[in-house]
Amino acid sequence: MDKEAKIYIAGHQGLVGSAIQRILSRQGYNNLIVRTRAELDLLNAEAVEEFFSREKPEYVFLAAARVGGIHANNTYPADFLYENLQIQNHVLQNAWRVQVKKLLFLGSSCIYPRDCPQPIQEDYLLTGPLESTNRAYALAKIAGIELCQSLNRQHGTKFLSVMPTNLYGVHDNFHPENSHVLPALIRRIHEAKVKSLPEVVVWGTGTPRREFLLSDELAEACLHLMLHYDDGDLVNIGWGEDQTIKELAETICEVVSYHGKLRFDPTQPDGTPRKVLDVSRLKALGWQPKIKLREGLQQVYRWYCEEYEATR
Repeated sequence: MDKEAKIYIAGHQGLVGSAIQRILSRQGYNNLIVRTRAELDLLNAEAVEEFFSREKPEYVFLAAARVGGIHANNTYPADFLYENLQIQNHVLQNAWRVQVKKLLFLGSSCIYPRDCPQPIQEDYLLTGPLESTNRAYALAKIAGIELCQSLNRQHGTKFLSVMPTNLYGVHDNFHPENSHVLPALIRRIHEAKVKSLPEVVVWGTGTPRREFLLSDELAEACLHLMLHYDDGDLVNIGWGEDQTIKELAETICEVVSYHGKLRFDPTQPDGTPRKVLDVSRLKALGWQPKIKLREGLQQVYRWYCEEYEATR
């Protein structure tokens, strides 16, 4: 991938897309194409077709998607299914049409079967029932992976699909209800500290186990794969290590310096009981993460206090 190549980052303002833009810029790639949603609505088929015809990118990182936590997925399943299908169909079809050299599609580890064996291998996709709370989102993402693989088989494209674990980082969505568990906990625990609240309510029992990866490290892995991997098989991206939601919440309390009580609400859904990835394929390709959870949380919390809170 030449440093002068035209590279389109779809979703560059989000958690993953912004991290990909940062790593590409740091590595000297200087012909990056980005568009805000106001400039290019990926739900608009005609607009996407016109954009690809005009710009003719050589490489594409497809990080644009409608995302959210359990509450958002449960509340807006039709939006999650429809919008993600539209976004990925429009981008993938046009990437094939203008003969993009290589594309990387972001899947998600939450689309694996709810009760599949742990750690989760790439081959476990579509081997069992999905988690009901994010079924619509999962079906859309699975369709995107299948479309990438089908275009590869039928038309000889090089469209890669990766399966990141749970992500966190700067430019995340910190909404207290509609975001993922980690950023939601950062915000709620921070606000409890500021307001001197005696306790923070954490949804669920606290027993589900989750794995977390800093978004900047995901971006490094994605670039590594774009440079060194041409196979169409899925690749998991993560640590291969996990912790309970209770342990996560306690660590965030320590990072934030909140000394109140955590109260778990078992009337709220837990989601998948455990989710940790088998990352042996990624390690064999020469990449593994370096930043442990506590260090990453410290980085993100500093950004949250300096940037996010200042603009609210």
